[in-house]
Amino acid sequence: MRETPRPQGTAGDAGPGLPQHRPGSASAHTTGASRSGTPHRSDGRPPHTPRGARHTDPTGHPGTLPPVPRWPVLLFSRVAGLLAVFALVTWQVVADGPLLGPDERLGLALAGRGPHVLSDLFADLGNMEVAVPALACAALVAWLRRDRREAVYAVSAMVAVPLLVVPLKLWTDRQGPLTEATGYYPSGHTATAAVAYGAAALLLAPYVRRSWMMPVAAVLLTAATSIGLVLRGYHWPLDVLASWCLAGAVLLVLREVSSRSRRRSSSRTPSCRSGPS
Repeated sequence: MRETPRPQGTAGDAGPGLPQHRPGSASAHTTGASRSGTPHRSDGRPPHTPRGARHTDPTGHPGTLPPVPRWPVLLFSRVAGLLAVFALVTWQVVADGPLLGPDERLGLALAGRGPHVLSDLFADLGNMEVAVPALACAALVAWLRRDRREAVYAVSAMVAVPLLVVPLKLWTDRQGPLTEATGYYPSGHTATAAVAYGAAALLLAPYVRRSWMMPVAAVLLTAATSIGLVLRGYHWPLDVLASWCLAGAVLLVLREVSSRSRRRSSSRTPSCRSGPS
């Protein structure tokens, strides 16, 4: 008995095969389904955060709207760490803590060592007559390049150095290594060198092809100043360390403020230049 072959279904046949689209079914899904690869919702509204509309954070990674503010948290943690070390050293100086014994022994052992001409030259890098003109030249370059706010911020950071250091010198009243005079903590020459050369590096870095060379030069100049001060017996090592921490906190705040100012200026530039030609 010959079996009658079953007719194969066509696109228009309704039969026991794949489910076919029927009139009256929920058509809200077909709106998004007709566009392959486009995310959609059952109510026809667009998704809340399309992938193409996501912005990036300051590091360039995909973020949310608005970008997650990570840099202020990192800034505060670094500044807090430096200030914590500064507070610890200051407490040791004021309370005549156990760190003063090794500090004074190390300072007396290093005082007078090395060639005096070179150590004097290094120590003079922290003089106001040397460090401040270097910062003034960098501020003038930034002013002529229309980075005037950044120049004002750098000069303000330099003005803040004596306002922070002088009261601390009067309060701690620490005696110097090779003298009976007091008022040597923290090191004003080290703080002056660190802020002056560090602020100058922040101002000049955007105009130098190898921008990393500017902060390296600032660190080397400040380190040379610190070495010269200790070798000549002008300061104890803890005096220099405290000034590094204090100046570092000032420079971190200055860098954050300057970078925010530059970002605002760059964001305004396209809108100012756009217009009828």
